Amino acid sequence: MTKTIGYRDWRWQALWWHTFFLLWSTIEAQTRYSIPEELKPGSVVGNLAKDLGLSLSDIFDRKLRVASEAGEQFFSVDAGKGELVVNDRIDREALCGQSASCVLTLQVVIDTPLQLYRVEVEIQDVNDNSPRFPLTEKTLQIAESAAAGVHFPLETAQDLDVGVNSVRSYTLSKDEFFSLKIKDVSGGKRVPELVLSKSVDREKKSTHKLTLIAIDGGNPVRSGTCQITINVLDINDNFPTFEKSLYKVSISENAQNGASILTLTAKDADEGLNGEVEFAFGAHTSDNVLSVFDIDSLTGEIRLIGSLDFETNTNYEIDVSATDKGNPRMEGHCTVHIEVLDVNDNPPNIFLTSQPNSVPENAPSGTVVALISARDVDSGDNGKVILQLPKDTPFKLKPSFSDNYALITNGALDREHFSEYNVEIAATDLGLPPMSSKKTIKVNITDINDNPPVFTQLTYTVYLKENGLPGSILYSVSASDLDSGENAKISYSILDSKVQDVSVSSYVYINSDNGSIYSMHSFDYEKLKVFQIQVQAKDQGSPSLSSNATVHVFIRDQNDNAPAVIYPSSAALGSLSHQRMPRSAKAGHLVTKVTAVDADSGHNAWISYRLAEATDASLFTVNQYTGEVRTKRAVSEQDDSSQRLLVEIKDDGEPVQSTTVTVSILLEDGLHEPILDLRHKLSEPSKKTGRITLYLILSLASVSVLSLVTFLILAVKCIRSSRNGSCCMRRSDCDEYKNPNRNLQIQLNTDGPIKYVEVLGGDMMSQSQSFRSCMSPMSEYSDFTLIKPSSTTDFREVISVLDASLPDSTWTFESQQVSQKIIRFS
Repeated sequence: MTKTIGYRDWRWQALWWHTFFLLWSTIEAQTRYSIPEELKPGSVVGNLAKDLGLSLSDIFDRKLRVASEAGEQFFSVDAGKGELVVNDRIDREALCGQSASCVLTLQVVIDTPLQLYRVEVEIQDVNDNSPRFPLTEKTLQIAESAAAGVHFPLETAQDLDVGVNSVRSYTLSKDEFFSLKIKDVSGGKRVPELVLSKSVDREKKSTHKLTLIAIDGGNPVRSGTCQITINVLDINDNFPTFEKSLYKVSISENAQNGASILTLTAKDADEGLNGEVEFAFGAHTSDNVLSVFDIDSLTGEIRLIGSLDFETNTNYEIDVSATDKGNPRMEGHCTVHIEVLDVNDNPPNIFLTSQPNSVPENAPSGTVVALISARDVDSGDNGKVILQLPKDTPFKLKPSFSDNYALITNGALDREHFSEYNVEIAATDLGLPPMSSKKTIKVNITDINDNPPVFTQLTYTVYLKENGLPGSILYSVSASDLDSGENAKISYSILDSKVQDVSVSSYVYINSDNGSIYSMHSFDYEKLKVFQIQVQAKDQGSPSLSSNATVHVFIRDQNDNAPAVIYPSSAALGSLSHQRMPRSAKAGHLVTKVTAVDADSGHNAWISYRLAEATDASLFTVNQYTGEVRTKRAVSEQDDSSQRLLVEIKDDGEPVQSTTVTVSILLEDGLHEPILDLRHKLSEPSKKTGRITLYLILSLASVSVLSLVTFLILAVKCIRSSRNGSCCMRRSDCDEYKNPNRNLQIQLNTDGPIKYVEVLGGDMMSQSQSFRSCMSPMSEYSDFTLIKPSSTTDFREVISVLDASLPDSTWTFESQQVSQKIIRFS
């Protein structure tokens, strides 16, 4: 956005600024050179680089350049030598006229940092102009009655040169009747006067020819001539006389047209027409004077008829003649000096010595933005200028010298809030009333890389089905950067991390331009359920900035695994399972139990059993939930001794996955049921019953005491923890267990009879351990099985969780095998 800064007129600061400027300018050193005019282009003025303390490399690196306040570039810098050389012909008279001093002011500007040097070049006059009279021929009328010693003013010669090269003296050709006298007037001028040495006689000689020579003081000497013709006239022997030979008067430059400036008075001692006087400006009065002033020929009143401008002409010097009407006509002369008084009629002007630089937003206070100068063509206090900035700007003006200022930063900049400023500078002079002007400078703020990319979310959650196609898109993350240009260009990458001891880059990759994450291969829920991706967004600034986001990827299970038989163990290995049963078995006799697990989870792992084929379908039945094979009726003598059952095991997924197991049952005579044998053994008397009973009572008492002590300790800990706002009630909520990173979870299907139990253990990023069971209220026993268990699995933790979940069940550890661990519950 653009911020425009307004101006307020703080007059109270004027005196302080003026005092500060004077103090500053007195300590600033300036470089000054002096050269004659008319030097050839290429002439060396001086070694600018050396005089400014700069090296030759600074000329290129810091882009040294020269600007002239005169407008035309008379000088340039030889970059190879660091010398200031003449660039064009310099005519002192064209630049400075008759001014005694002619100085060209140069502003030398260098960048990085931006600095300004003031260099003055004084142009010395050479004698390249000869004196010139306004007219090369002049005629004078002199009455023959004129007495010796009378003075006749002559026209002065003009020389465009100044100083010693201007007109220094006059000479007159030899003549017995006339001589030359030089008269000094105001302003250091010398006016030649013709002096009548002795009376002339018209009858003897009516015309005299003289040569007036003007000589300057140059070397070599130059001169100019004027031919004077003197006609001797008859008597009108008194000429008009002014009260003063020099009149001085002043007038304000804003005087209105028609204003009366001065009324001259001249008297003539003659009578009649010889005594009547007419006033007029000198015959060679310039058009510049005639356009501004007028004189009344009868009254001698000088009036203003044009506009005065102090800045153009500060004074006028007018030759006025008073002529009588006699024959011959006699005239007298006087000089009127009119001084023009300055008024505050020009507003100050603001100039940019250097164009504003773009400022980086991290620029420190005091960084130079632009160099500025102020000028007011008025004089005195009317020409003294104060520059001001409004208060609500992060910039200020630092005075330099001779109304030169540096615009510098004065506070913190932030491109993201303001990308540019329109700085309004006000210049006010010290005249009464003061005049002012304004100038707006546009300052661009350039961006630096001070904002890191920001993700739309700190964390992302992605749910992904297993068995997807490699190269498919998982998710697209997005980040934005408040900076601009290269600083806002964002590239995405995945930070290296481990998933199951493998680099995450083996699983996914990311499009660095748009943040789209793609899979490297398909995922298997049974091997990997969840993992994290650390995504980094980095901009292209220098130095680059970055931020991170976490993508949590959850793999969703698909029904891609068929149930696997784990019992009978021979059937699990692909062989036929052989079982035996007595012919005396009654209805409901447990023949065997088929146990299977499914590597999938959830509904996909819910297993049901069905008797698909049987030698005699009326003899056996298979429990749908537990896989128990039982007799439906008592075995008869007619039943075959070899029975063959085909049990189908299928899951609850979509599509359904299934497997079968073949059980061969041999009916034999003389086999007893294990339970009947057990009951028979328990009913036999024993001689050691009393001793065993005593041991059991002592063991029970010890366990009870130990349990009571443990309970009291846990109760005290729980009470203390509850005072601190937490109580360790479950394995997953307590930090005092050996392995705080392990999570133990139990999932139950409680829709009707319990069909499925799943216990998960392990770290979030590792494959969880699975504990599954299928059961039925009709079953007497059920098995809880751990597939591929970890060596660190603590079954006491599993049992404690199951006890909390199913308080009415009894859990016991039954057996441990190489490929499985089974917990039996009832």
